[in-house]
Amino acid sequence: MNKITLDSIVEAVNELPALPHIVVRIMQLSEDPDSTVQDISNVLNQDQAMTARVLRLANSAFFGFPRRISTVTDAIVFLGFKTIRSIVLAVSVSNILDREMEGYALEHGELWRHSQCSAIAARMIARKCKFGSLDLAYTAALLHDIGKVILNDHMKEAYHEVVARVDENNISFMEAENEVFGFNHAQVGARVAEKWNLPSELVESIALHHNPQDAVLNQRLTSIVHLADAICVSMGIGIGIDGMLYPISEEAMKLLNFDEIQVERTISELVDVFSDQQSF
Repeated sequence: MNKITLDSIVEAVNELPALPHIVVRIMQLSEDPDSTVQDISNVLNQDQAMTARVLRLANSAFFGFPRRISTVTDAIVFLGFKTIRSIVLAVSVSNILDREMEGYALEHGELWRHSQCSAIAARMIARKCKFGSLDLAYTAALLHDIGKVILNDHMKEAYHEVVARVDENNISFMEAENEVFGFNHAQVGARVAEKWNLPSELVESIALHHNPQDAVLNQRLTSIVHLADAICVSMGIGIGIDGMLYPISEEAMKLLNFDEIQVERTISELVDVFSDQQSF
């Protein structure tokens, strides 16, 4: 196999699109203290397909509003700027994540289901441990496996070698990625997040979601993403080949003050959300 550097593989990926202009604009407006509900509504209403999908997710069991949200303006008022931003981002990346991942033995749609499950779990965990930004946790977990899209598309041949190393050496899939490629899907995903100009702490959480104890900028955020990912794997959602050996970080559990009972409660809540297909 030709030696491919981390920089060259990220730069070579043309088919992974930049974030759509509408998403970038919503992100800018949601951070601007002078923005109004109407400002964001005007931008969203430019894209009817986006609007329909945002309303569908806003009306899912995950958000659980007692009455139907029928307009973008209502969604912004009820959910807030930051939650709308995370929903818009989720809608925009769903097409990227909603594909077969042959290199990871994931059927069509499984990576998206795993990503959305992790995002929802992260928001639940963030609420339970009183983390400052539920929507940052949601977005970080949503994007934690974005690097798999690149590695799957461009290095399918090498994955036979990766799988062989997992089997022969009883190591995790990510350790095998490091041995074969010299880097892993988490590092590639972090580079993508950097190219999309996402916050540094979010980039870190993607890069270190398997090793949250190494995080420096925001160890709690990275630990939340790690635990959410592990919970969804334990539920069999998007497990693929690389979910077979997934040790949960004891440091992450301690940092978040989480125990097995809280993990079980989170799983129970996720099962309820999963019964409503609008969430996915």
